[in-house]
Amino acid sequence: MNRMKNKPIEISAITVLRMLVGWHILYEGISKLFNPNWSSIGFLSESKWILSGFSNWIISNEGILHFVDFLNTWGLIAIGMGLILGLFTRVASISGALLLFVYYLCNPPLIGMEYSVPMEGSYLVISKTLIEAVALVVLAASPHSTSVGLDLLIEPTPKSQRGG
Repeated sequence: MNRMKNKPIEISAITVLRMLVGWHILYEGISKLFNPNWSSIGFLSESKWILSGFSNWIISNEGILHFVDFLNTWGLIAIGMGLILGLFTRVASISGALLLFVYYLCNPPLIGMEYSVPMEGSYLVISKTLIEAVALVVLAASPHSTSVGLDLLIEPTPKSQRGG
């Protein structure tokens, strides 16, 4: 099969994936922004794995906790907007993957770990957070992730990626 025939499908699939993940991340940030009672303290207090000490340190310092809440909210919004608009796509993808990996490492779905806040599903090792983080790694690595979006205004697609 001619590889050139697959390019529009690959570009479309990567673009749809980018926009779906971007929407989810953007919505998470906006929902935190408009909820005056939201804080990461609930999530951080549930941390039971390798980042539990770091999470407890954040919780124990009110100034750091407010800073983390601010960074989390606005980081999610910036990452989501970048992915939806296709602007700084690789930076947004890598930043989003790192943030989601931190979320995962704080509260992984491992055997023997019970959380007081119910999860929305039953997971064992693999959660939607891990899947979305890996999807962002795929977006960062894909040569097609910047083929559609505002990244084209910053750096036009090289001929090698256009097939010319």
